[in-house]
Parts: sequence; C-alpha cells; structure tokens
Amino acid sequence: MGEIYITLEEAAGLENVKYNTMIQRIKRNPKAFRTKTEPVSGGKDRVLIALSSLSKKARQAYKKAASIDGVDVVIEENASTEEMPWYVGIDLAAYIEKNSKEYYEAVERAKIIREFLNYGDRDRTEFAARFAESHGMSWRTLYRYAQSYLEASAWAMKMNKQDGGNYDFFKVLALCRKPKQKHTFPSLTPEVRAFIENLWFDRAFAENNGTREMLYSKLMKVGSANSWDIPSYPTVARYIDYLMNVKRGKNARLLAEKGLREFKNQRMVKASRNTRALPVMGLVQGDSHHFDLWVKYTYPNGKVRAIRPQLVAWVDTRSRCIVGDVICVQPNSQVLKQSLLNMLYSEIGGVPEWLLIDNGKDYTAETMTGRKRSERVSFDSETKGFYRSIGIQDDMRSLPYQPWSKAQIERFFGTLISKFEKWFASYTGTLTGKKTSAKVKKDIQKMLEQDELISFEEFCELWRKWRDEYHHSFHRGLKDQGEKWHTPIEVFRNAEERYIKAPPPKSYATILMMKAERVLVRNIGIKKFGYEYRADELCHYIGEKVDIKWDPNDVTKLYVYTTDGEKICEAYSQELLLIAPKVPQKALEEHLKMQKRQLRRTLDELAYYTTPLEERDPNFEGYGNDVAGFIFKNEKPQNTGASKVIALPDDQQFKEELRSRKAAKAASNDVDHFYQKKAEKTLAALRKLS
Repeated sequence: MGEIYITLEEAAGLENVKYNTMIQRIKRNPKAFRTKTEPVSGGKDRVLIALSSLSKKARQAYKKAASIDGVDVVIEENASTEEMPWYVGIDLAAYIEKNSKEYYEAVERAKIIREFLNYGDRDRTEFAARFAESHGMSWRTLYRYAQSYLEASAWAMKMNKQDGGNYDFFKVLALCRKPKQKHTFPSLTPEVRAFIENLWFDRAFAENNGTREMLYSKLMKVGSANSWDIPSYPTVARYIDYLMNVKRGKNARLLAEKGLREFKNQRMVKASRNTRALPVMGLVQGDSHHFDLWVKYTYPNGKVRAIRPQLVAWVDTRSRCIVGDVICVQPNSQVLKQSLLNMLYSEIGGVPEWLLIDNGKDYTAETMTGRKRSERVSFDSETKGFYRSIGIQDDMRSLPYQPWSKAQIERFFGTLISKFEKWFASYTGTLTGKKTSAKVKKDIQKMLEQDELISFEEFCELWRKWRDEYHHSFHRGLKDQGEKWHTPIEVFRNAEERYIKAPPPKSYATILMMKAERVLVRNIGIKKFGYEYRADELCHYIGEKVDIKWDPNDVTKLYVYTTDGEKICEAYSQELLLIAPKVPQKALEEHLKMQKRQLRRTLDELAYYTTPLEERDPNFEGYGNDVAGFIFKNEKPQNTGASKVIALPDDQQFKEELRSRKAAKAASNDVDHFYQKKAEKTLAALRKLS
C-alpha cells in the first residue's frame, strides 16, 4: 500500500501544536516517526512525515480536510489498474445465495480488518503481530487482507464517484474466496465452438433429430481436414449442454427441429383476454370437433357403416354456453348456416355482435363472409355475406394452427372429451400426431358387425342431454374470471352486460338457407340436376345468364332472378313433378347415380362383346382388331348441408320476394271470391227449382 507523506507544517497543524514542538517530538523518538526528504530548488532538502506516524485524531483531521482530493489520491493509488477485481459487476444477491456461509464469515472478518486499519498508535509492527496472533492468522495473512480491503475501498469510492451508488459490499467480497469460474471451456478454440453451434442448430440437422455422436463424428472429420485441436467427446457434450441450458438455446433448437408452427404452440408468449369485459353474446366462437368415437350410421341407400360424427358448435365467450350446434357426418357451409340459425332462434342463443370463426374453408367461404367475390355480386344476401345478412356485425378469423386464439371453445372440446366421449365403448382416443400415445385400440368393424355401436340418432340424443347438464354444472373458468355465478346458464341469463338484437324473420332465414348459382338460360330452359326447368318468363332471357336458388329438400322448383337481383319467376321441372310433388336433392342424386350405374354395366357388356378374341385370350394368335371402350365418370354431388320480435332485413332480394308473394296471394284471393259468388248464385237457383 502506498504511504502518504505531508510536510512538517501540515503535520503540526493536524496535531494542533507548534512547528517547533513537532520537531522536538521527532527528535526525542525518531523511531516512532517515518520521515523522508525531498530536494527543493534553492535551499535545503524538505523533510516530509508519513501520515500513518501521526495520531488517530490527526489522521481523521487530514481525511476531513482532504475531502474529495483525498478520495482521488486513494483511487489513484489503489484502483488505477485496468483489470477490475472479480467482485466489480457481480450479482451480490446471487453470490450470497450460493455462498452464504463464506459471505457472512467475510462480514466478521471485515470488522477485524477495519479495527486493525484504524490503529493509530506507535509500534504498528508489534501491534500487527499481536493482533494477527489473537485472531488466529499470520501477520502476512493480516496484511494481505488489509491490502485487499483498502483496494476494495478504493474501487467502492471509484464506482460511487461514477454513479453515486453505495458499493461498501466490495470490502466484504474482497475478503471472500474468488468463485470458481464455470463454463470456460479452455480447450475449445473459437473455430470449434462456431462449428458446434452452427451444426447443432442447423435446420436440416435438427429436423433429423441429430445427436451429439453425429456432431462429434463430423467434427473429427472437419477438424482433421483443417488441423484443429479436437477436444474430447465429453467436452463437446458439456458444451452442448451449456448452450442448451445455460445460454438457453432450447427455443432456437426447437424452432429448427419442429418448425414455426410447433414453436408457436409450445414456446411463443401468449396473452389472456379479459372475457369478463365482454357482454353476453358479444363475441361467439365457432369451430368443428371430430368426436373420438364411432357410431352406427345408415346411409340413404340402406348401407350401414361406422363413422366418427362431427360437431359444429358456437360458444359464447362470456358465459361459455353452447348457443348453437349441429352434429353431422361431414360439415360444410350449409351445415354451418343451419347451426347459426339454431343459435338465432333457440332459447339459449340470439344474434351475436361478433363472430370469431375458425380459419377453415367452410367457415371462411365467400358465401359465408361475402368477401373477395368475383361473381354473383348481384345476389344481395351472398354479397353481403351470410354472417352479416342475419344481423351479425362482422366476423373475425382465428390464426391458422393457433388454437389459443379461440381458447374458450378449444377448452370446451377438451372438457367434451374427458367428460362425455370417454364414456362410450367405441372411444378410440385422440388421433392427432402429437398424442398418438393416447390412442385406444378398438376393433370398430367387429363392434359394428356385432351391433355394439349406438346409432347416430341415439348419439345425438345423448349429446343433447349432456349439453343441458354442462350448462348447469360448475365451471372453473367462470370462477377464475370473477363471475358472480359459476354455471354457464346462470351467467347467460343473469349477467347485466348483454348484447341484444332482434333476429330476422324465419322466412328470410329460410331463403338464406337456399343454395345459389349463376346459370345460362337455353332455348330448352334451365338445365340443372340433369333435368330441364321451364317457365314462360324465361323466353325473354334465352342466351343470357341468370341467378337461381333452390331448396335442397325440394328441387322440383327453381327461384330465378336477374343478375341485378330482381325476381323473374319460379321455374318448374315437369319430369320431377310427375315423380312427386317434392323431391329431395339427395334422393335425386341417388336416382341419377343408379341410372349411371345401369348404363355403365350395359356399356361394359357391350365392350366385352366387341372385344376381339386375341384380347380375351392372350394365347390366341389371330387377326388384329382394336375396339375402344367407353369411360364414364360420375357427376360430382351437390354440396348439402325463438324470439317473437324480428328485425326487418335490408336485403332487396328478400323484399322483392315478399312483394311477389303478397301479390300472388291477393290475386288468388280475388279468384276464390269470384268463384264463391258464382257458386252461391247457382245454389240459390237450384233451391228455387226444387
């Protein structure tokens, strides 16, 4: 440690004595004072005295007088090195957590060193020996601790001067053992480290589940070719563990190994919605769910097969109620429309303000949303979109492959599996790629043959019963969001915040359920489903395109509109009317398929009879005759699918339809009234004759 020397005049002032008195003290006991001389130009050498030789009172007075200048001197002498001590910049809390015993021993040791440094009397060397022996240490250890303490004090002053903080804990840490450095890996050169990192996090290497052994074998080949110092395999393995656990490279490895979709599902940060701030029917979430069980389903042609039914459901985000649902074989846009209509006119339901829909093609079809349409822009209901046609303000799409964006309905599907589906004997577990271990092996075909599967109709009835039980059961999510009521039905009925809007008339909803298409009017009428639809009004539109609508349950009649949305007529097919007054589209399609199967069999027989003998028998050699057969393809089937106050729709097409119905009804009433009068006159004449 550097000693501080001052002049005799300054020393006399600090001791509060005269200059001559100070000189006499030094002469009487020269061993007690450390002095030195320095040359001065133009005179005798000047005598300087060490500050440590003065009394404690004088040293304190010097420190007080020196003030900031003294701090600078201490920093200059003890903290001027460029290399900082290990305790500068350390996390004190983390160090105490790991080395609490050693730290608190150093606290007691710091008190001892502070007492030694404050000793100001004479015979300092003898005092140091006695002091060290009394505390069980050598005088060399005592001086080493004192030097470390003073150095830490200087660094504490330096850091305090920079940012004004208190760094007195440096004095304690300086008396602790320097912690052992970990994860230094001195045997790994920068080239080797970079190679390990590049290969371990390489996308192709990670996708193939590359192992440490694979990486090390490649490192040996590349290192030998480049004359690198190849470390041992345990060192490489520890470095990879260091990258994954200490440097937290697990997320980067997962992104390279599984891709962005899996990374978003598992590791991407997510936020929670304040669902309690929503009104009831303010936001309704919709999605479809494939039941993990099998039921017996009878097709229209009489065939019985095992199927996994699908549920199309709408969940109110605030109350968690199922406000609309349909169970079907395969959902499409027509089924979604029906589920929405069930929501509009059911007791637990209504018109929602917003829809949060799945990103699937059926939910986002242009006929449902009314967006990005290039044709049939005249159809008011279609252009506007089915969602908004029935009074819904707008729809929002959930992000693809991100189920947390519609968390409430996804959580409901989880409850559905655990509390409903697992009670069925035909439950086969989830079939997703991530949870293949949850799959339950069942011989479904054998269960079907032994009639152990419940029917589709029975399953729908069980679903409706369970749905009602769910509405009246305790819901943990409602309690967690701070609701006063803890069952979905109670929140739905009693919540003060509610979005209320009257549904459209049911007649308007029926028209919206009809299928629509743009077709060409020919001189034979409109050809649809393999039949011809005619009406006298169509004669003026031959060669032009018109818009048509039809009821999937009655295809004997087409509603015909102009491209501007004005109704033209209702076209009928006489061939279909001869069969029945109403023919369902599905029955018609099955009838057409039967006709095609008959034609195909006849053509196959004809092709066989016209096949030369050498083609029938490969061993026969005769004349050559090539006869080509016919190949027919099936036509693609067409896609199928309670408030007293109503809201008047602004759909122009519906208004025109309503006017035409009223006019036709009025004309019919006039005709009936005319014939009724005629009949009354005739009866009166007959009574007179009798």
